[in-house]
Amino acid sequence: MLLDELVKTTDTVAATRSRLAKVDALADLLLRLEPAEIATAVGLLTARPRQGRVGVGWRGMSAAMGEPAQEPSLTLADLDAALDRLLATAGAGSAAERAATLRTLTAAATEREQAFISGVLLGELRTGALEGVLTDAVARASDRPVASVRRAAMLSGDLGETALLAITGTAAQLDAVGLVVGRPVQPMLASTAASAGAALEVTGEASVEYKLDGARIQVHRAGDDVRIYTRTLAEVTHRLPEVVEVVRALPVRDVILDGETLALDEDGGPRPFQETMSRFGADAARTTLLHPWFFDVLHIDGRDLLDEPLSTRIGVLEGIAPEYRIPGQITADPGIAEGVSRDALAAGHEGVVVKAVGSAYAAGRRGSNWIKVKPVLTYDLVVLASEWGSGRRTGLLSNLHLGALDPHGEFGEPGGYVMVGKTFKGLTDALLQWQTERFQGLEVRRTAGTVWVEPVTVVEIAIDGVQQSPRYPGGIALRFARVKRYRDDKTAAEADTIHTLRGLLRS
Repeated sequence: MLLDELVKTTDTVAATRSRLAKVDALADLLLRLEPAEIATAVGLLTARPRQGRVGVGWRGMSAAMGEPAQEPSLTLADLDAALDRLLATAGAGSAAERAATLRTLTAAATEREQAFISGVLLGELRTGALEGVLTDAVARASDRPVASVRRAAMLSGDLGETALLAITGTAAQLDAVGLVVGRPVQPMLASTAASAGAALEVTGEASVEYKLDGARIQVHRAGDDVRIYTRTLAEVTHRLPEVVEVVRALPVRDVILDGETLALDEDGGPRPFQETMSRFGADAARTTLLHPWFFDVLHIDGRDLLDEPLSTRIGVLEGIAPEYRIPGQITADPGIAEGVSRDALAAGHEGVVVKAVGSAYAAGRRGSNWIKVKPVLTYDLVVLASEWGSGRRTGLLSNLHLGALDPHGEFGEPGGYVMVGKTFKGLTDALLQWQTERFQGLEVRRTAGTVWVEPVTVVEIAIDGVQQSPRYPGGIALRFARVKRYRDDKTAAEADTIHTLRGLLRS
């Protein structure tokens, strides 16, 4: 298929706010693809090519842009092959070779195709083809139940391969997709509540567990082979040898564990989040030991536990790793739940997560079965721009422009970000220096006072609430916003939505 056909479809999808119209357009595209093109197309539509990140930044992309082709000639296979070459090019002289590959690619692309390729490589594609919409389109094109497609995608961690299987395989093959030890799955997510008691009203009897200020990990063990993945499914096994050692010592053969890891001080209390995250960097020094805490088990010795109730999974976890199980208590009593919350805060942790004891593990889903409770309202937002500081902050990028995810384009571009406020509060000298360097590397344009950046940096913001405001397109503004930390472990697609923030107006 010509790339032009796919780009035209993304234009159609971006031009409508109707979810059904988006699904119809994408399903029609999927049905016109050759089997060998399906996984490639899905990766391009979600700005997650099968090659992953190929190391192309804004500056490299801009430098490669020349006069566009007048007529479309690039195929999906051409683009896929070029990404393969970019990924494989490394070592001495690789910069020039990579630049040449990019220039050749963009020279063969029309103006519209150039913009699309840039969006894919920079992770900035704004087509409205969010993964949920595309999942529905796969179900429509394959005439399979949406639930079956969604489950297969979550358990395989690969919507492209799921689309190929759904469209070219049988219903039985799709339903047969299950857990594979060593292949990460999307983690289950939690919604929010104001108090442990309020959360318990939603869940009923629940496991009230400490919410640690650590990094989410998913650990797979097959025999002596242990692999560790982050919440974004990136493998970090070689960076966490102490966690590997702990899991190898457990009395099991095969297991998949969900949990957190964090650095502890001499008294067993949590160290700052950034100390934990420093171990995940490419050049991380192992000066800080990380302790694993597990709160769920998805598989043990040939037995999948995803559909078992949480109470059963907790029992299994207690049997194999009691000393590494996250602190908590099963209760239906709001008073006890609030007591666990107070204990967690007193120990220096963030709060609690209240989990319905009868709930299955819903990979990749955020629902009402898991509810996190923090004493301060915090939300993960995306940095859109930063203003140059004054006074002692002269020469440093300071005041942040903050955006919330707008998944359906109700206040702007589908899948884009809606500005909801600014803040310069909570920024240490070290953070000011760090963000000044980082944001200039992500710059897309600037004025005398402001640098606009690629919307890829997630920052956790503490607020006292929101208020109605005509100043911003979403109709709300943050109240008393301050920076809590940068979230290197989260992608911009995981930011909190404008709908979540607007919901605070009614609470």
